[in-house]
Parts: sequence; C-alpha cells; structure tokens
Amino acid sequence: MFNLILFGPPGSGKGTQSEKLIEKYGLIHLSTGNLLREEIANETTLGLAAKSYMDQGQLVPDEVVIGMIRSMINAKPEAKGFLFDGFPRTVAQAEALDNLLAEKQNEINIVLALIVDEEELVSRLLNRGKTSGRSDDTNESVIRARIVEYETKTAPVADHYAKSNKVVKVKGVGSIDEIFGSLTQHIKL
Repeated sequence: MFNLILFGPPGSGKGTQSEKLIEKYGLIHLSTGNLLREEIANETTLGLAAKSYMDQGQLVPDEVVIGMIRSMINAKPEAKGFLFDGFPRTVAQAEALDNLLAEKQNEINIVLALIVDEEELVSRLLNRGKTSGRSDDTNESVIRARIVEYETKTAPVADHYAKSNKVVKVKGVGSIDEIFGSLTQHIKL
C-alpha cells in the first residue's frame, strides 16, 4: 500500500492536485475537509460542531478526525493506497496516523508539501469564496487566522516526517499542470 500526504496551507491547491493524483495513481482520496463538509451539509451533530470550529478558523478536535480516518481506512481494505489531504494537521494526528498505519503493517511513504506565499493564499481563498459556498473563504481575517493556525499547529507536521526523510517541498505556484508535473516527479509507485 502506498500512502501519500499532500501538505500545504489553506488555498495551496491540495484539493485540485489531489484529484489529479488520485486519477493517475488509483489512490483513495482521504480528505478530512470533504468528510467534514459532508457532515456539515447533512447538518449532523458532528457537522454542526465542526462548522463552529471552522467558521472561527480553528481546527476540529483530533479525536473526531482520527475516528473518521480509522473508519475510512477500515472500510477500504483493498485500497492500493491513500492520499491524505488536509490530514494530519497536528503532530499528535501524525503520530496517531503513524500508529494506525503501523497496526496494518504500513506507513506514510512520502509527504509532498506545496509551498505558496501568504498573499497568494489569501487571494486564492477570497476568489474561491465567491463560488464555493464556504463561509470560511469569504472573510479575509478568518482566512489569515486559518493561515496562522496552519503555521503554528500544522507546519510542525512536516518536521515530524522530515526526521524520516519523507518530505519533499514543491513550488505550489504556476499552472495546475506544471505543479502536477512537479509533484509526480517524486512519486515512485
């Protein structure tokens, strides 16, 4: 099983690139953002609680997210591998994911980190907010709070995986196809 983490701040292009990587390599897309948005759209108790955190630019609690990931992995025993998009977001989540995969005699093979500067991220997210229906993409101060949250809580995840030489930084600016080409150069399946 090949497990890839696509890593980067909000607006770095993870969702767009994930779709292309899944199509090319046949991996299962495991996006906690999509799982949470589905819960929000269905107005479940979990979804409403998650929405209150997300609307403030905060992360949803680890135990909720990790439970969803475990369920998804257990539901797909035949998977060729998983592309983790938006997870793990904290070192504690990374450690929990490593433990979960180790239970299945598996591991993260590579972390591809999209690098994009803050002003480009803000511009992309405000643009996306015009059509996405996502309330967290329409307010610049919430967007900047999400970026700060990413830098303080999520960026250290790269350090966690860098200790095992699994992190590759990829420039996340350019055309979708140029960025995709850069990402695929580092995937050995």
